Amino acid sequence: MSDYAIRVRDVSKMYKLYNRNKDRIMDAFGLSKEPRYREHYALHGLSFDVKRGETVGIIGTNGAGKSTILKIITGVLNATSGDVDINGRISALLELGAGFNMEYTGIENVYLNGTMIGYSREEIDAKMDNILSFADIGDFVYQPVKTYSSGMFVRLAFAVAINIDPEILIVDEALSVGDVFFQNKCYKKFEDFKKQGKTILFVSHDLGSISKYCDRVVLLDHGKKLSEGTPKDMINIYKKLMTGTAVEDALAASHNNDLDDSGKKKGKSAKANEMINKNVSISDNSGIPWKNNFAINPDINEYGSKKAEIVDFAIVDNDGLLTNSIVKNEYFTIKSKVHFNEDIKNPIFTYTFRNVKGVDITGTNTMYEKEYIDLAKAGEEYVASFTQKMNLQGGEYLLSISCTGYDDNGELVAYHRLYDLINITVVSDKNTVGFYDMNSTVKIEKAN
Repeated sequence: MSDYAIRVRDVSKMYKLYNRNKDRIMDAFGLSKEPRYREHYALHGLSFDVKRGETVGIIGTNGAGKSTILKIITGVLNATSGDVDINGRISALLELGAGFNMEYTGIENVYLNGTMIGYSREEIDAKMDNILSFADIGDFVYQPVKTYSSGMFVRLAFAVAINIDPEILIVDEALSVGDVFFQNKCYKKFEDFKKQGKTILFVSHDLGSISKYCDRVVLLDHGKKLSEGTPKDMINIYKKLMTGTAVEDALAASHNNDLDDSGKKKGKSAKANEMINKNVSISDNSGIPWKNNFAINPDINEYGSKKAEIVDFAIVDNDGLLTNSIVKNEYFTIKSKVHFNEDIKNPIFTYTFRNVKGVDITGTNTMYEKEYIDLAKAGEEYVASFTQKMNLQGGEYLLSISCTGYDDNGELVAYHRLYDLINITVVSDKNTVGFYDMNSTVKIEKAN
């Protein structure tokens, strides 16, 4: 028996793009001597292997070819060239709607999917209770799936995919529409599959899940394999890709960033000082605002007197990249640039992390940290940099920043506040209880 569950060899997928329907018809009937289409390669010469029992993630920007290769592996699409070798029974959960007949009821679709995979009706009957229990959609299972909400649909689709005992499970981004409790139940199944030695291949933009569950990651860019390796290394390169930074020698760079001049591991204070002293010219010399690299919340809560105004901000990771994805236990810096429209005594720069429910999790300000400016004069600009280690649990958070101070009467004044400005994704392969990690050192010894 082969050690490989999936082998992809030099696979390309080319689409013909036509400017007019007339050109498509003429090409189909061979009525034109010259091609009337443009070639677009969704995949170009892609090769990678997935060993039995591995959990492999595929990441990349939109249009990288992630979903296309999954469809070719599962037989939904045919490759233009190249070969795919599958060793094992596949169950796939691709984008919403794939493999389901919208006119059939939920029960009928369970039988349809099971039959397509190769099970007899009797074998499907034996698994039906587990499928319906996992989906937990009640009597809707007897209604046509076209009447389902997206959440109900993905519950049933995943319940079918994961309870028919496949040897290889392939999952696209479909889980993103499920509620948090259902996602938790699905990922527990992932862990059960891993313990059973099953093979999992999945595409996700959730870097926390990629980091936690994958043994190896394949990074795609414009239909080609850019690199493959450990989740941490591939996520670092992916973040460089997202910010338009060159990715050559990224693996070596990610290693060398943690070493001092003598080749020894840098201590915590050295890493923090290095981050604090990073050159602020990441955008100053280019003329491009830092904030242009981030997706700003369209429902941001902004207010203040505007005597001082936040004109720019940045999140800088351990590698000096502008990104809103921070790896847990690595250093990062929050920067806010403030323009002062009036003279202000002792301005205070702040930041706060909130969870998606709006609960303040942590934060600080320059007053707490005993960093003071006696007087900021009108027309001046200051940049506040907060450097710290990311100890929050993996997940999604909202960042708020502000510039405040106290007036002559001792009353707190908000000059400019930006609440829930951007989201911060904390990428983690180990979470503990609560909001943050104590980073405990654990030792177990046999008692005398």
